[in-house]
Amino acid sequence: MNFKVYSKEGKELRTIDLDNNVFGLPVNEDLIWYAINNELANRRQGSACTKGRAEIHGSNARPFKQKGTGRARQGDKKSPILVGGGTIFGPKPRDFSYSMPKKAKRLALKTILSLKAQSDILKVIEDFSVESGKTKDLAGLLDNFKNAGFEPGLRTVLILKDDDPMLKRAAANIPWLKYLSYNRLEAHELFYGRQVIILETAVKKLNEFYNEREAGQ
Repeated sequence: MNFKVYSKEGKELRTIDLDNNVFGLPVNEDLIWYAINNELANRRQGSACTKGRAEIHGSNARPFKQKGTGRARQGDKKSPILVGGGTIFGPKPRDFSYSMPKKAKRLALKTILSLKAQSDILKVIEDFSVESGKTKDLAGLLDNFKNAGFEPGLRTVLILKDDDPMLKRAAANIPWLKYLSYNRLEAHELFYGRQVIILETAVKKLNEFYNEREAGQ
């Protein structure tokens, strides 16, 4: 699959070959759903905690005498039916995370990349960096991509070719921009991104990365 490569000024430069094994797969909606829910479950803290009847601090004495009051019998003030009492079947700290098969996870990510490529949401840009690490410099670069059909302000994912600390620093203050490294993609961010920008070298590395993983299983 051939894709246009745009310059930092938003002009067409050349074409690049996108591996069909990474960017040309049929969309598997079930697998995408599974991968996204797996990521969201693994992010959950699971720290919610309530106190049961036995954990409430208070007297074990009856709040009033057993007979003669005309009221229902009460064992103590820690009863769940009284204000301030324990919670019935309340949440306790737990681990919501679970593992997903590596092959299924890789296939889900490749499926999402294929979906973005087939929907013409994906744009390939020549390699660039922000030496100053300033947000305004990166914002100026992104404005240049309007000529390539890019719309600033839409939820955007930028796929990097390596760990570029200055580029990450510049991107951190743009609320609608999320950066991901080519070898640490996230299904949730990638799927819900309305625009995907991939650096030219990142495309080549994605082709190599997933083909090597497939070869090694």
